[in-house]
Amino acid sequence: MREVVTVQVGGFANFIGSHFWNFQDELLGLAGDPDTDSALSNHGLNMDVLYRTGETPEGVLTYTPRLLSVNYRGSLGSMSSYGTLYNQNPELPSPVATWKGDISTQRSQPYERNLFLRSLYEEEQKQSVSIDSKRQANSQDETQDKDIVDCLENGVQYWTDFSKVHYHPQSLYELNGLWADEEKFNNYGMGKDVFAESFQGEEMAERLRFFIEECDHVQGIQYVVDDSGGFSSVAVDFLQNIADEYTNTPVLLYTVRSPGSFMSSRNKKRNISQDLHNSVSFAKLSSFCKLIVPVGLPFLGGSKASMHLRVNDEKPYHCSAVYAAALHSLSLPFRMDLLGPTSSSISNSGALDFNSLLQMLSGDARQNMVAILDATLPAPTIEEPAVESFLSKLQPLTPEILEDMEDVHSVESLVIHGALEPGERRASVSKIQQAIDAAYEQSSFRPRFCHLSAATCPLPIPLPFPSIFSANVGNRGQLLSSPGSNSSSKGSLDVHSIPMAARLRSSSAVLPFLSNRLENLRKFGIQRGALGGELLKNWGFEKEELEDMSESLASMVKALDPYTDVSSDSD
Repeated sequence: MREVVTVQVGGFANFIGSHFWNFQDELLGLAGDPDTDSALSNHGLNMDVLYRTGETPEGVLTYTPRLLSVNYRGSLGSMSSYGTLYNQNPELPSPVATWKGDISTQRSQPYERNLFLRSLYEEEQKQSVSIDSKRQANSQDETQDKDIVDCLENGVQYWTDFSKVHYHPQSLYELNGLWADEEKFNNYGMGKDVFAESFQGEEMAERLRFFIEECDHVQGIQYVVDDSGGFSSVAVDFLQNIADEYTNTPVLLYTVRSPGSFMSSRNKKRNISQDLHNSVSFAKLSSFCKLIVPVGLPFLGGSKASMHLRVNDEKPYHCSAVYAAALHSLSLPFRMDLLGPTSSSISNSGALDFNSLLQMLSGDARQNMVAILDATLPAPTIEEPAVESFLSKLQPLTPEILEDMEDVHSVESLVIHGALEPGERRASVSKIQQAIDAAYEQSSFRPRFCHLSAATCPLPIPLPFPSIFSANVGNRGQLLSSPGSNSSSKGSLDVHSIPMAARLRSSSAVLPFLSNRLENLRKFGIQRGALGGELLKNWGFEKEELEDMSESLASMVKALDPYTDVSSDSD
């Protein structure tokens, strides 16, 4: 077994995670279903890589994500921190032993389940029914599904509001003393001591240990963190603990942000604080992983990546769905079965183990640990005469990069799954391989190395997926030439699956992202009389540590641009 453990830290990271696990749950539900698309029912993925088997105290077998989710206390909405499979009540925090005065307890009213969650619960409670009552139920379900879509589009507050997945009691961890107030928990310094307080770090480490120690052979840790505020420093402390305890376990780190976190202020001090947070957060996080992938655009809804989407940037429920789809695609190579040189599979090809993927992008061909994420959804039809345009449809989901830059030293890992040919035929694995080979042959530019992973299984679109598809997207994700008179956005009731393409690339196009963080750290934090010097002291940073971070960022820039002058000018 080649298990992967997933960690999600912070609000937006858990929104992305909720969609990600919904995709997996949908694949599990469709597996072996004779009435569904055979590419979905016979996906050829090893779900045990991300999931674990277990048993409740009542002896009921369970199959749950190998996941640790960390967030504010009160961020789970109507869900118990013990999940939904195990009938236990969360323990109350123990009182402080040295306090002799009166103790008051503040309780909020329970958050009620929305229509979607109530429908899930009712569905699980249903017993076998007759054929006639099934027909009647199907008619009622269609009406209720429309109500559910409206409910989710207008009422999602927590990531659990649209989660259709059962979680293990060890998976959901709420930080004591932190309630969901993102405006106050908005910089690196705010989370600096959270990990060490009240044994919380030990409790998080113990939960992760539970999942890792039951693995036969853990491939690595897929770590997703909302690094827009104080959770960045919580993640750094946790990653340092992981690096100390699991020295040889590689970490793939996604730093994610919602469009709302990019809001600029007219307040100069606040902007300097944000710039320093970005620099410090990235420098510290990157020191505890093998590959780091910044994810999140300031305006996703108006970007090239949303050409066939209608994303509302003000809704984390919308934006997180796009990023989750890309992360799902990127997870496919290390979930495919590794076949021998003489073996082949009709459902997928291009399997890579976790460490080999990270080493290929960060180590072997190029010493660069920062990767760019590109994606296209839905992916266009594969047509050989115009297949080069398929590659051009991949658009960046990583901010602050040089677009349309051709780097002859770039290294890429490209994943295409569920691709369609003209006539809406599902493209075979060999067809995808031939088309991409032809695309690079025709192209005026080709990377130094590109590894292709291909699969016939498309991305399933489960019911809680938001209505973000344009009217020209068909029910299998095909792009329609005549979308019809209905111009409203489409969701899971109209689109059942989509072809996807996603790519990780090590490229000098990421230089602006790195240079901005290096420049801001030096300008506002290190130079004599720096405006943010006192702020960084309040965050707990001494000059020596800041200079170490500056050197680390400078070495990243130098690795991609050996001729640039990144010498320190702190004097």
